[in-house]
Amino acid sequence: MVETYDMLERLCTQCGPSGYERSVASQAKALLEPLMDEVWTDRLGNVIGVRRCGKPRAKKLLLDAHLDEIGLVVTGIKDGFLRFGTIGGVDPRMLPDRELTILTEPPMFGVVACLPPHVLSAEEREKAPPIQGFYADTGLSQEEAEKRIPIGTPIVFRASFFRLGERQVCGKAMDDRSCFVTLLRAAQLLKGKQLDVDLYIMGSVQEEVNSAGAITGTQALKPDYCVAVDVTHGRTPDSGQAQAFVMGGGPAVGIGPNMTRWMTQRLLDQASALEIPVQKEVMGGSSGTNAWKMQICNEGIATAVVSLPLKYMHTPVETLDLEDLEHTARLLAAFVEGLGEEGGVQ
Repeated sequence: MVETYDMLERLCTQCGPSGYERSVASQAKALLEPLMDEVWTDRLGNVIGVRRCGKPRAKKLLLDAHLDEIGLVVTGIKDGFLRFGTIGGVDPRMLPDRELTILTEPPMFGVVACLPPHVLSAEEREKAPPIQGFYADTGLSQEEAEKRIPIGTPIVFRASFFRLGERQVCGKAMDDRSCFVTLLRAAQLLKGKQLDVDLYIMGSVQEEVNSAGAITGTQALKPDYCVAVDVTHGRTPDSGQAQAFVMGGGPAVGIGPNMTRWMTQRLLDQASALEIPVQKEVMGGSSGTNAWKMQICNEGIATAVVSLPLKYMHTPVETLDLEDLEHTARLLAAFVEGLGEEGGVQ
């Protein structure tokens, strides 16, 4: 059995911004195959596995976590320096001095250029330039850069992966590959157990731009129920108490109009029965996850949201607590096991 830490490192160190997920999808597929009856990659690039319960007319449950990460894309070259736009929600404030991996063939490194503080005015030091004001330094001449880096080449933050303290892990692309690891871990916990639903696990693509993978995958699979598993904001000294969740306090269960009430209640009941720590995340409108669009696929799908607390979202140093990941996997496994048999399916 592949250990959780190893699965995290294997996925999070891959380069896969929205629309360019092939390498991480390949790793995700390899990790999923031993746990499912069948695994495939669909036309858009989603990795999908199914474990059939063997019962006639069984309901379908889909667990989803997205595989893509935010990134950049080359829009021009000036004096060997790259101009770039964004793929997904990139915050300009954290770009200066950032190390990059440029996804040429083979990949090459770059850094985001920035002026040292000595030459900035007081006003310039107080604000981040717009995306259009940044360049990536490749160390190449204009001629070399034009030859080696085509316009449209994607870029990601340079991979890092390391422990913080005894329980926390830090790296890029934890959003949302850490949650795909919770799905893998839940499948491990369910191995050998009888199910009453056909269980589908999907590593979806393009969530950071438009949820295209989740929409098309859900439309094709036609599940009866789905659970979107994504990250939420972990608490730090400077975060608002109401907007962030305790690291080590367990997963956050979404409550609101994007979530089907009986599914939310089942998650909370299972957590209580098994003494799994959970937190409650009230979402008055869009959950900001794939669930928002999965819920209205086909004729409408009963939907739940489970979130893993994560510090420093959309940065190269996203940080999670391994105990939260294990609690999330245990909760998902408990939700799946017995679903249907106990009359909870509606």
